[in-house]
Amino acid sequence: MPIEIRELQIKVTVGEEAGGAENAPDTTGSEGQDAIVKACVEKVLAILEKQRER
Repeated sequence: MPIEIRELQIKVTVGEEAGGAENAPDTTGSEGQDAIVKACVEKVLAILEKQRER
């Protein structure tokens, strides 16, 4: 008998690591944060649009 999952919860914690900060681009300014937020919003909207097409 197949199992249907109706709800999936994913929790993510984002933080800066001491070792990874050296190679990361400098995004501490508001311009960098705006660019990251804009890219994330575009990806989320693309995913939602893809789900609507199904």
